[in-house]
Amino acid sequence: QVQLVESGGGLVQAGGSLRLSCAASGSIFSINAMGWYRQAPGKQRELVAIITRDGGTNYRDYVKGRFTISRDNAKNTVYLQMNSLKPEDTAVYYCNVVVSQTIYWGKGTLVTVSS
Repeated sequence: QVQLVESGGGLVQAGGSLRLSCAASGSIFSINAMGWYRQAPGKQRELVAIITRDGGTNYRDYVKGRFTISRDNAKNTVYLQMNSLKPEDTAVYYCNVVVSQTIYWGKGTLVTVSS
């Protein structure tokens, strides 16, 4: 079993920055892809950014140039640096990892961007 613990959410003014972290622990041999999703009120959960074990990244268009995903394989941790935040970025952000073809989710961390 794999446990994910997210941190770094909070309240920030528009234009501000936050850094999310997600640490994985448990029965981990090798983590493949790691990613961040978000779910705004009344909307479906959607992919924000993903990073492969080799460091390849992919972003949703609306966060390109503002958000940066990174990972530390030695610490089994994935990060999301969010800059130039907008009110529409307000959502619960979920960490997602793939371990041996099994997908695990964190419990989510709330990010609120005020205008």
